Amino acid sequence: MNANQIISDEMTLEEKLAAIDKAMAAAQALADEDAKSKGTISAPIDPASLTICDGCE
Repeated sequence: MNANQIISDEMTLEEKLAAIDKAMAAAQALADEDAKSKGTISAPIDPASLTICDGCE
């Protein structure tokens, strides 16, 4: 997730927090849908997982 795509310096703190909440909800919905298609259940997404590159995990 690229933070520059969801927040900007011109946004207020409330707008930034709302944008982050919206992005997290979308990521969780995508994880839920992926898990459902595989017949499993997804766990809540750890926000830290969205701030590190896949190669570094």
